Amino acid sequence: MVLSLEELLRVLEPLREEKRIVFTNGCFDIIHAGHAHYLSKAKSYGDILVVGLNSDSSIRRIKGPKRPIIPQHMRAYLLDCLKPVDYVVIFEEDTPIELIRAIRPHVLVKGADWQVENIVGADFVLSYGGKVERVEFEFDISTSKIIERILDLYREEER
Repeated sequence: MVLSLEELLRVLEPLREEKRIVFTNGCFDIIHAGHAHYLSKAKSYGDILVVGLNSDSSIRRIKGPKRPIIPQHMRAYLLDCLKPVDYVVIFEEDTPIELIRAIRPHVLVKGADWQVENIVGADFVLSYGGKVERVEFEFDISTSKIIERILDLYREEER
């Protein structure tokens, strides 16, 4: 379900004592097998998986004016359709720190390419006894690699 932060907090609060809440975040611009594996692994750390999704404006600030490829309402819909994902919340900021502070997840998950000390919100989650998990990548794929492959195909056609 795609919810506002306020709606999400109302849903999560009564579940907090009996369910383990997992949080992760990202752009999820062109959904691929790497995302599916990552989200499945993230869900395995708890009962409820909440995905913080960077808004279009947030992605433009982080990745440049040509991104995202897929608009936020479509990215949110796709994430919501994936089996491991329970809730999606879109955020406008460059980092999800405010979401993390509001949600207070039991587990914070990021990719293994992030060192724990560099994961936004890790210190906060650890401060109240939460856990931080890092997921190893199963597939050598990314949105940037997909874009580059498409450009290579286009360039080949131009020759």
